[in-house]
Amino acid sequence: MHNPRGRLGNDEQPMTTRPHYALVASVLLTLAITGHAVFANQKDWSPGPSSWHEDLSPVTAADWSYGRAERLLDRAGFSGTPEEIQKLADMTPEQAVRSLVDDNSISNDHLQPFVHSGFWDETLMHFPPSRPAATDLALEHGESMGVRVKPDHVNRHMQPVSDRFFYWLRATQLETRRVGYWWAERMLDTHRPLEEKMALFWHGHFATAQNKVRDYRKMLRQIDMFERHATGNFGDLLVAVAKDPAMLYYLDAGLNVKGAANENFAREVMELFSMGVGSYTEQDVREAARAFTGWNFENLDFVVNTAQHDDGRKTVLGRTGNFDGVDVLRIILEQPVTAEYIATKIYRFFVREDLSPALTARLGAVLWDNDYELRPLLTTIFLSRDFYSKATYGAHIKGPVEHVITMLKQLGAEDVPGVPDFNSTTIALGQHLLNPPSVAGWAQGRSWITPALLQERGNVAFDYLFPNVIAFRDPNFLSRRGDGIVGERLRRGLDFSQAIALEVDVEEDKMLAFDMVARERDELFNTRVSGYFAWAQAMRKLIPTPRGAARINLTQIVLDSDSRTTSEAVDALLERFLRVPVSDETRGALVALLEAELGTTDLARAQTYMEDPLRMVTHLIMSTPEYQID
Repeated sequence: MHNPRGRLGNDEQPMTTRPHYALVASVLLTLAITGHAVFANQKDWSPGPSSWHEDLSPVTAADWSYGRAERLLDRAGFSGTPEEIQKLADMTPEQAVRSLVDDNSISNDHLQPFVHSGFWDETLMHFPPSRPAATDLALEHGESMGVRVKPDHVNRHMQPVSDRFFYWLRATQLETRRVGYWWAERMLDTHRPLEEKMALFWHGHFATAQNKVRDYRKMLRQIDMFERHATGNFGDLLVAVAKDPAMLYYLDAGLNVKGAANENFAREVMELFSMGVGSYTEQDVREAARAFTGWNFENLDFVVNTAQHDDGRKTVLGRTGNFDGVDVLRIILEQPVTAEYIATKIYRFFVREDLSPALTARLGAVLWDNDYELRPLLTTIFLSRDFYSKATYGAHIKGPVEHVITMLKQLGAEDVPGVPDFNSTTIALGQHLLNPPSVAGWAQGRSWITPALLQERGNVAFDYLFPNVIAFRDPNFLSRRGDGIVGERLRRGLDFSQAIALEVDVEEDKMLAFDMVARERDELFNTRVSGYFAWAQAMRKLIPTPRGAARINLTQIVLDSDSRTTSEAVDALLERFLRVPVSDETRGALVALLEAELGTTDLARAQTYMEDPLRMVTHLIMSTPEYQID
């Protein structure tokens, strides 16, 4: 067999030398771009009747089926194997939903805690906000971040301080990538999938980014907070977020002091986190900001600096008093619009984008009547006829993190592999875990899908099914030479692009070196050198991510489905991976491809060599528009 390597639409890597594979990929890519798939009644998808639309009444045992259990696990978790779906199908609808929503008694002791690389020490507790701040502090006191400057007569005597500042920036960036892997592993391995799905939702709702927070430990604690409050009480979560060190830093709590209130958190807590635009006035924002003055953190602990807190009378949303931040949050929770806003956003995350004002009011009432307890709302949604109605089928577009974890779950992968790089794949699809684009989080829904991103999803599937383990290069790789010349070039003053170049003009290099010797006499530090050594020092301590491929066995998956022919094998794969049926044309092309690759329709004849052809077919299935939705 020829190597099937080839990513969709990549001009530098030919798709394949196999004509059948290229033809099928071309057909599917055309369908992806035009959206002209014609659905066939390939499987009984059993959507509820039109009368179920926006009906929050619970489905009955007579309504329950494998397909509906499949839908529940897809939306309330990260999909699952046929065995996991069948387990839910064997329950009553209420038992199945309760097993996901009321999960406190389910043990997750098998999940491992995050193992730190050892970057942090107490000298970094008051990490300067910028490199100038770090070096100015050292100029004034002779040291900064636990590092002393060199004697004045030494060239670049401030270099150790500059190196130290950039070291922590690089170290926390590297460690955050490991936190992303660790969290992805929890999503894949958890026995409480709804807890992790809700934690991912809250990460996008209460968005904070490591790129500004610059402390992976705070991001790690935030994940723990989202998991603990995932399906609990929204009011408790809102207060916890307001006191969270990552959020306090991200929205500039240190600048919010008596007499000069910073409105960042007060505005976002109303506009994005609780009520929505139009539910408050600018005066409400200004008054609420005063209530949060003095709120800050010390290392990883919430503190209130009483001297910086404005304890005067404030009027917020029609209420007047000597309010502090918790009082303001309580007043926000007393507004019925808050219940509607949160319930609606949860509904859109789990069900579909479009809902009527009447359904918005009913969902808000469920949350309001239960004092913001989330479990009754989630139970109502997942049990409702509306959740299993025709309008809901195919209405959910999986976000990149959800998409990759679902793919690995359906493939039966035991772990999140190191090849391809998890963080790089989700970033390519538009979602950088622990680094949302703004305080508004990710746009969700249709924003995840464009022709280019749809093509990239196919490429991501290819990379997991045909991992390039030999040519894999760590994304933090510094030098193509590996002989120390990069550091030497940086010390001589070359910029980074010149320093990593394989060849540098010898005469130009000598002249630049001579010029830099003269200039260095008055140079306090060199940030190019700091940038390089920061990576080098951080990499010395970093616990490496294992770089293995996903352990999956599609041959066994097909054999376990009792498939005997290529046609049955394709149907088994379509049923396992898709929630929306494909056209007869697409199915026929996949069957033809598998038969051409195996040289037979008899799986028993081809059992010893059918793994790669099955992966090819699976790659094409995962490249279809239908695979991106459920």
